[in-house]
Amino acid sequence: MTYTTYCVVYPEGDMQEIPHPIKINQLTDLNGYPLSLPLSTSKMIVFRVYKISTREERGETKVFHHLELVPVPEIEDMQRSL
Repeated sequence: MTYTTYCVVYPEGDMQEIPHPIKINQLTDLNGYPLSLPLSTSKMIVFRVYKISTREERGETKVFHHLELVPVPEIEDMQRSL
C-alpha cells in the first residue's frame, strides 16, 4: 500500500503538510487552501503554485507544491478586475 502526502513549499524553503492536492497556477492562502476570485480584500497574503514535484519512497509518495508570493499590485488588480 502506498500513501500520498501533500506539502506546500514556501519561498523561504519552509514546508507544511496539507490535506489535499492543489493545481499549477492555483492561488492559495497562507495555509495552502485554494482562494476563489474575486478576492474579498487585497490585504491578505496570497501565494501561487508555480511548480509541482514528486518524490517516491518506499510505501510513500510525497507531492510538493512550490509556492511564490503574489505581489500586492497584482492582488489589487485581481480584486478590481473581477
